[in-house]
Amino acid sequence: MNSQNFTTDKSSLIGTELSGSQVILEAFLQEGVKTIFGYPGGAIIPIYDALYDYKETLEHVLVRHEQGAVHAAQGFARASGKVGVVLATSGPGATNLVTGLADALLDSTPLVCITGQVYAHLLGTDAFQEIDVMNITTPVTKWNYQVADADDLSEVISKAFYIARSGRPGPVVIDITKNAQLQKVLYQGYTPCEFLRSYQPNPEIRNEFIEQAAELINNAERPFVIVGQGVILGKAEKEFLQCIEKSGIPTAWTIMGMSALPTDHPQAVGMVGMHGNYGPNLLTNECDVLIAVGMRFDDRVTGKLDEYAVQAKIIHLDIDKAEINKNVKVTVPIVGNCKETLPLLTALLEPKQHNDWHQKFRDCQEIEQINLINHELNPSEGEITMGEVIKNLNELTHGNAVIVTDVGQHQMVACRYAQFNHSKSNITSGGLGTMGFCLPAAIGASYAETGREIIAIMGDGGAQMNIQELGTVMQYHPNIKIIILNNCFLGMVRQWQELFHNERYSFVDIQSPDFVQLAKAYGISGEKVVLRENLKESLQQMLNTEGAYLLEIMVEKEYNVFPMVPQGRSVSEIVLTNNKI
Repeated sequence: MNSQNFTTDKSSLIGTELSGSQVILEAFLQEGVKTIFGYPGGAIIPIYDALYDYKETLEHVLVRHEQGAVHAAQGFARASGKVGVVLATSGPGATNLVTGLADALLDSTPLVCITGQVYAHLLGTDAFQEIDVMNITTPVTKWNYQVADADDLSEVISKAFYIARSGRPGPVVIDITKNAQLQKVLYQGYTPCEFLRSYQPNPEIRNEFIEQAAELINNAERPFVIVGQGVILGKAEKEFLQCIEKSGIPTAWTIMGMSALPTDHPQAVGMVGMHGNYGPNLLTNECDVLIAVGMRFDDRVTGKLDEYAVQAKIIHLDIDKAEINKNVKVTVPIVGNCKETLPLLTALLEPKQHNDWHQKFRDCQEIEQINLINHELNPSEGEITMGEVIKNLNELTHGNAVIVTDVGQHQMVACRYAQFNHSKSNITSGGLGTMGFCLPAAIGASYAETGREIIAIMGDGGAQMNIQELGTVMQYHPNIKIIILNNCFLGMVRQWQELFHNERYSFVDIQSPDFVQLAKAYGISGEKVVLRENLKESLQQMLNTEGAYLLEIMVEKEYNVFPMVPQGRSVSEIVLTNNKI
């Protein structure tokens, strides 16, 4: 291909002959894409060949594994609020995306993933690196489509971006045969999709339900709000804040809803869920009206379903009608984008404070503080605790960092104790619980141009799931800080084996490399912390270091995360210590 100077002026190329690959890249530019995460291979070489001429307008990040690409795109999307874009080849390249696609679908993360495919005439012949991408990815995508003719590319890609970002966001896969990538077409320009007849991402809002909800809230003595990620995805943080401040209602969050409002807000009462705070879990079963905003009543939030908030009238605001009454029977369904529904509701609410009800949450917080939090955040002896690491991090970042976590005990501790002043600051794998998510997601988040520190917190197990992405860090120098909380165990599994399987520690004692030396091999500075007296200084050194830095911190080995709602129990059976299980 002859080198050309491609621009973002879509009119300059209209009427010229372009390859399908060039059409794809022009579509990216018109959609405002600046960064692509990917890994080349035989069936997608034409797109990579075309990328050679787009170096000034499209930045491509070469990951070390396709799963790293999709998690990086997730991190980018979650931190920026934009669509993440991925390129992968056919066969194993495409199948390596599946875990990340499933993760993105459960966590409503907008992605457009382009996979290469064998020539159209070879489809169904078991050609080299051919796989049925459509059937494999159907269960883990919001939409997928295979393109075998370059004339269809602009329209299909515009639909892909529209579907990925609109309504309840999610991942989309476009599988493109090699002939379509090479085929020459007369370029007709690019028109972003704004409407699909069979797809209604913004359902009609029914005012009668808004009125019913307002009446319930205005008459409630013990109302309780739980906020999920829907507020963040809907960019409705301001509207949500206005609603809770006018109504004076105690407000908790799900893991995915964390950072939708500042963690130090006077009405904030903490996190719900299996390892959430004592008060919001316990008092869920004492409220008289429960208002769920943009959350899906996951089993880790509800505990035993037939004993979940049975005394309460439940109001559920969600953009996805399929979530209404899926797990929990609701009294008033409000379907729609919460950026639109919340102001309508707020306008009908009476200003209140609910002081006595707030006091019950404060009483519960004091119990948790005395029995658990003081020891976890301010230990006087023994090994370093995960909690005190997060406490020191809060003091140094003042709640302004973007914190990306992996999956396990460290994830629960970070979500319990991290402080956030800004939305889109807590990036974690919620629904799927994907170990190995953190490192590539942090890399992706660094491209979101947040202007804030990106801190990746992971365990020794999850760190080794996608540790090859240290190579991506080495090559592209993202300004990320990596903290490995090393307890020499697969900690969460070990906790369950201790509590529910008679301490039969079966294959959870994991050995790890010297993480600091490994980082050094990738040209990344680092340090190992063993002693408490060195902890804060080492965290400060990490934050002061320009570029990437890896800090391995040896923490309490046989640590259990509490509070805990044991699986299959009611949220009112939340316990603070091992002795209560």
